Amino acid sequence: MKNRLVVTLTTVHGSRQFFLNQLARYALVVFVLLAAVSFFISNPLLLKTSEDLEELAIDHEQLSQDYELMLGSQQLYKSEMDELSGTLNSLMSQKAQLEEENVRIGALNQSLDQSLEGLEQLLGLPISDTMTETRAEELQVMASKRLYFLHMIPNGMPIRSPRITARFGSRLHPVLKKRHNHNGIDFKASIGTPIYATADAVVEYAGYHKQSGYGKLIILLHNFGFKTYYGHLNKVKVGNREFVRKGQLIGYSGNTGISTGPHLHYEVRHLFTPLDPAPFLAWSMSDFDSLFSKVKDVKWASLKEMYPLNQSRVGQEQPSSQKEISSAAK
Repeated sequence: MKNRLVVTLTTVHGSRQFFLNQLARYALVVFVLLAAVSFFISNPLLLKTSEDLEELAIDHEQLSQDYELMLGSQQLYKSEMDELSGTLNSLMSQKAQLEEENVRIGALNQSLDQSLEGLEQLLGLPISDTMTETRAEELQVMASKRLYFLHMIPNGMPIRSPRITARFGSRLHPVLKKRHNHNGIDFKASIGTPIYATADAVVEYAGYHKQSGYGKLIILLHNFGFKTYYGHLNKVKVGNREFVRKGQLIGYSGNTGISTGPHLHYEVRHLFTPLDPAPFLAWSMSDFDSLFSKVKDVKWASLKEMYPLNQSRVGQEQPSSQKEISSAAK
């Protein structure tokens, strides 16, 4: 029994003994020693490993936070880049629009300069070397005042006819065979040719006028004491006291009254005085002052006091239309 090792195991059912020989005893002792050594060695290692794992977990958590922060920053940078890209595209679009606008404005300015040069030509003025704002305003005022008079005083053709058969002045009457004063101009025209008002007016008379021999007659009363007569008409398109505008259709040519053939008899009168219609037919925007110098029976100088010519302030230069009227009437 000396060389045996007795191992006793006790349970609820009782005790039981196991006998080990010396070799087994040595093996058990070695096992116990190794287990003890392993315990004392592995325990610090386990503690060290546990600490390392905790540090790794902390590092992992920090890395996760850094990664999320990096992702957030990346999204922010991407958003900023997208915004910058959009702003750049908008700026490029605005630049292109500005370039197009500059081209359009340049073309507009060129067109405006050409229009103003054309206006100078239309007004019969010499072309300016440079078009200034002051010059443009002067041209606008001059054109407005000329248009005012061209609408108020008879001018231009009352009919589209290439042939004049009788002019103003003394002549032998083709029907009565006596010399008399022909107070207007006769235009050869087929029956039914349109007749137009030569200025803004009110209809003084429209109908058949037996006493004058003009047959169907229209008399228009214009501003400043002017009247126009349209005789031998075939048809009248306006009525008494109607207002008509320059260029409006008022009737059709014919052969009524004392007439040898279809034509239009056209007269221009100032108050009760017949005037030669020829200067009025030729009067236009570009030849504006010709009427005031050719028609002597009208006291044009008094027109300088009429509205809108009298709108200039005291001390300012006299408007060009006043100058033209005043100089032409001298």
